[in-house]
Amino acid sequence: MAEVKINGFASVKGGMTTGNDDTLYDYTNDIEFKNESLFAVQLSSDLGDKLSVMAQLMAKGAEDFDAKFAWAFLSYQLNDDLRLNAGRFRIPFYKYSDYLDVGYAFDWARTPRAVYDVEFDTMDGISLYHSTSIADMTSNVQLVYGAYEGDISVNGALSRSKVQDIRGGSWELSNDWLSARVAYFMADVTINATALTPLFNALNTFGFGAVARDIDFNEDEGTFFGFGLSYDRNNWVAVTEYTNVKVKNSYMADRDAYFVSVGRRFDAVTPYISYEKDDDTSKSAIYKAIPPQVPLLATVAGVVESQLADRDTWSFGLRYDFHPSAAFKLQLSSAKDNYTLDKDRLLTMGVDLVF
Repeated sequence: MAEVKINGFASVKGGMTTGNDDTLYDYTNDIEFKNESLFAVQLSSDLGDKLSVMAQLMAKGAEDFDAKFAWAFLSYQLNDDLRLNAGRFRIPFYKYSDYLDVGYAFDWARTPRAVYDVEFDTMDGISLYHSTSIADMTSNVQLVYGAYEGDISVNGALSRSKVQDIRGGSWELSNDWLSARVAYFMADVTINATALTPLFNALNTFGFGAVARDIDFNEDEGTFFGFGLSYDRNNWVAVTEYTNVKVKNSYMADRDAYFVSVGRRFDAVTPYISYEKDDDTSKSAIYKAIPPQVPLLATVAGVVESQLADRDTWSFGLRYDFHPSAAFKLQLSSAKDNYTLDKDRLLTMGVDLVF
């Protein structure tokens, strides 16, 4: 008999690259409307006595609009400052983690991919949320513990994965126009990388089991560090975030990334420009143990160096709030690979709305 509140959000977007051979964010030079389109409904209910529940059902075009529960959790308000959540919820990696799929919540056509690139964003567990005031700032602290189990892409193939003992948290200090945020998480990462199984078998057969273990993900310690700043005053909007992601004893590169974005509001129109940097350092030491005359060396080096990345992305766009609950967006992104010197350009347009 509880009263249920229903709201939601949606995105209808189309995009295409400007060159015949360009590919970016799963777009090609054939216009595509499914990649980033989505529809979601959020249900919440206050059960009384400080207990509430929330669930979000989402259908993404990239998944043929197959509706799934993105999250579902219960909340208990311990006191005025503390709230405990339990269930499936969004991991607070980034500034926009809670609104990652709500395009209306930010000006860009998409969150900067160089930074927002961890392949999973939800977890099953518990979260403790503390909110209070420090001087004239609002302090929000979120601590989490739990696990993730699902598919993660390894060398282009989806592999069953377990990310266990996820622990850490985020802290944000903000006032009306300035916000600073820091986040740190640790976890044990295990990935059943089926695409690499033949390579592991060959390495073990020829006596290079240690190299196979250095490549594989088997309860390896992973860490995530993030820092962000945002400014919103006098119609100027600026946001920057930096992240560092590592998984020890695996072939995954040490990932450093950041973005800087600046925009200016002119009534309902907000033009903006953003720059993203993706700098991933490969672990070439892994294959140094294999003598040059061993044929497996080239294969192992190829797998390890496939993680190397040095990419710059510029985006120019505008947001037009043509309705109190809807915004039209147009964005041109140009990504340059500094190793291959390839350039890919993508034009995206669409509507983000909330209801």
